[in-house]
Amino acid sequence: MTITDARLAISEVAQATGLSAHTLRYYERAGLMLDPVDRASSSHRRYSAGDVNWVEFLTKLRLTGMPIATVREYAELVRRGDSTTEDRLDLLGRHRSAVLAQLDDITKSLAAIDKKIALYKEKATHA
Repeated sequence: MTITDARLAISEVAQATGLSAHTLRYYERAGLMLDPVDRASSSHRRYSAGDVNWVEFLTKLRLTGMPIATVREYAELVRRGDSTTEDRLDLLGRHRSAVLAQLDDITKSLAAIDKKIALYKEKATHA
């Protein structure tokens, strides 16, 4: 979904990102958003395109197993600006290494599952 300069309600952001409104509120309370989410005069949240892009990146970090505390640390570094570029690079590099190790473990586990499936197929065709 392409987000424009329009401000989106939490339900629209939930639909665009696949997250629940509860999760979006949690991200805000947990200090994971870069900037405070804008509020309409009715006090309803109004998300910008930048907010949505950030939430989508947070989702990718979480899907790769980055702990909330580390996501919070990363968000704080981003908020502090360009002087933290090396720290951000280091944090993301460490996380990338951890993700690659997980992928290796999963690939090995998948190979074991495939081997077992092949064994059972062989047995089933000779039964």
